[in-house]
Amino acid sequence: MSDLPPPDAAPDDFAFPEDFPDGADQVYLEHLNGADLYFEVTGDPAGGEAPLVFLHGGPGYNSYSFQAAFGDRMPRAAVFLDQRGSGRSGPLEDTEQGADTLDLDTLVGDLDAVRDFLGAERIVPLGHGFGALVALEYARRHPTRTARVIVVNPWVHYPDLARTLLEEASARRGTPLDDPAERVRADTPDGQHAPVGAARIEAAFELLNARDLLNALQFRDAPTRMRLEFMDAEGQLVGGGEVQEALVNQGLWEFEYPPFLAEIRRPVFVISGAHDRTSYPEQVQWVADLADGDVTVLDAAHYPWLDDEDAFAQALDDALTR
Repeated sequence: MSDLPPPDAAPDDFAFPEDFPDGADQVYLEHLNGADLYFEVTGDPAGGEAPLVFLHGGPGYNSYSFQAAFGDRMPRAAVFLDQRGSGRSGPLEDTEQGADTLDLDTLVGDLDAVRDFLGAERIVPLGHGFGALVALEYARRHPTRTARVIVVNPWVHYPDLARTLLEEASARRGTPLDDPAERVRADTPDGQHAPVGAARIEAAFELLNARDLLNALQFRDAPTRMRLEFMDAEGQLVGGGEVQEALVNQGLWEFEYPPFLAEIRRPVFVISGAHDRTSYPEQVQWVADLADGDVTVLDAAHYPWLDDEDAFAQALDDALTR
């Protein structure tokens, strides 16, 4: 099965801090929760307001492009974390838990270990795409350590996301939609989970390769896509798909987070791009309905800080002050 783009970051060639975006007060590569985690910090995360912690998507991407494009406009102390196995963090195979154990619980544990290391009493998780899962689950599991949670174009229901990808691939190929869901359910023995999401994504990627498909859904124009690709090349963090592979092996495409959304007891804010068809409106609606999420819709796509930096900055400020 193909991996979700953007490409995973590979930590093989660790770059020194001066090779990365200006403005970082502190640069860390620390062994926390059994993994070597890379993160950069601006401001004082232990003083004053709860710091923002950016949680990239992918899964398996990195925080470099967000920090390069928007880091100097963060409205308070901020942490730019390359999640386990991603970007400049150590490879999954070198973690104490091993590559085969990567799951949402582990990523949440990593985030709390970073919070504790920095001495922050509470944080504001800022999750993008897949990273929204980590942000939301952290808030659910650690409400007293979460001031509020902000998600940008969240992905929370993966079988539904797989259907969206299959619909787009079918439309672009000019073929009728052939959703394998009912066949998979009929062929699955009683008492076993029907792998509907995996079947849908396999069918989608047979019609259109993953990168072209995601690009079609996530960008409203070619210049924005090319700008992100340029930053990715500049960061030199292009690598393999071990993070995606590990999570897919754990059943990522079958994961339905909505039942847990109603258990979140911290304020939830959603920043959504109207042109991001991987998230808006279906994925956003789950968060709005079940987590009572306060939704702001921008004239943007999957990376709203690239489409309209000022509008995204205003939406982020609103999410922190309402």
